[in-house]
Amino acid sequence: MDNNSSSRVRLTPGEACELSRSALLGLGYTASEAQVLADHMVDAALCGYEYSGLPKILNLAEQLRGRPGACPMRVLHETPVSTRLHGGGHNGMLVLHHATQIAIEKASAHGFAIVGASHTWMSGRGSYYVEMLANAGLIGIHTVSSRPQVAPPGATRAAIGTNPISFGFPTENAPFVIDLGTSALMFTDLALRARRGEMLPEGVAIDAEGAPTRDPILASLGAVLPFGGHKGFALGLAMQALGVLAGSGDDHEEHAGYLLMAIKPDLLLPLEEYRRSLSDSLARIKAVPMQPGVHEIRLPSERSRQERERNTEAGIVIDEAVMIALRNLAQGSGG
Repeated sequence: MDNNSSSRVRLTPGEACELSRSALLGLGYTASEAQVLADHMVDAALCGYEYSGLPKILNLAEQLRGRPGACPMRVLHETPVSTRLHGGGHNGMLVLHHATQIAIEKASAHGFAIVGASHTWMSGRGSYYVEMLANAGLIGIHTVSSRPQVAPPGATRAAIGTNPISFGFPTENAPFVIDLGTSALMFTDLALRARRGEMLPEGVAIDAEGAPTRDPILASLGAVLPFGGHKGFALGLAMQALGVLAGSGDDHEEHAGYLLMAIKPDLLLPLEEYRRSLSDSLARIKAVPMQPGVHEIRLPSERSRQERERNTEAGIVIDEAVMIALRNLAQGSGG
C-alpha cells in the first residue's frame, strides 16, 4: 500500500480484492456472492472506472439499507434458446453474472440465446458481461432499462433510465468491447462526484425544478440529460423497449429490465474466420492517416484494456475515506 498522499491510497489488486470481499461479507453476502461482486468491481477499478470500482460498494451498502431481504432467483419462462429470470431482489451483478452463464451455455449449444432479467438492481458495467461472452467465442449484446433518472429533452423531470448498451466481439486478440450509456452522465459517476463534493460539467443535469445545475446533490434530486439531445434520448427509448421484453413491465419497484443476447458466429461464419476478418477490419481502421498532433487512432475499449494491464502491475488508487469506510463495513460498524 502506498500512502504518498493523505487523501489517496494505492492498493495492489490482491489488497483491493481482499478489502472488497471483507466489506461485502460484512454486508451479509456469502463467500461466493462476495467473490462475484468483488471480481466485478475490482475489474472496473483496474480498467480505470473508479466510480464503478470500490466506491460502488458504499453505494451498494446504502441501497441495501432500504431494501427487503432477497429471495431465491427463479426462472419465469424458458425455451432451448431463452430464459427469463426473476432476480428475487438480489444485486444485479449477481443476477447478470448468472444470466451470462446461462447465455453462454444456451448459445454454445444452439447458436443463439436471449436472457432477460428483472426484479434486480445495480447491475454494474455491461462491458463485463459482454466480455465474458466474447471470451467464450460469442458475440454479446447487453441492454439495460433502469429506473427513471434521465429527463427527455425539454422536460423538467426524469422519465427513463441511463439505459446503457454494450457489445462484445471475439477477435484474434482481446475481445473488442463497446460500452456506452445513453445519458450524458451515469448515476454512479454522479454519486462519486457527490461523495467528493466535485462539480459536474455544464449541460449534463437539471435540478428538481428543471433548471440546469452543476451541483451533484441537486442533480441527484433532479435528473441527468441524454447525451446528444434527441438522438441519445431515442437510443435510450430503444433500450427501454428492450427492457420491457426482459420483464420491466411487471417490476413495479425498480421498473428495470436487463437483456442479454449471445450469438455464435458459426451461424454465419466459422469462428476463426470471423475472428480474423474482424481483427483485419479493426487494424485497417487504426491505420488510417492521422491529423497533425494525433498519435493514435484509438478504438473503444483500448484505453480500459491498457489501464487494466497497467493497474494490474501498479495497483489502483482510491480515496482514503473510501478505504476507511470499507474497513468499517468489514468490521461490521457500517462505515
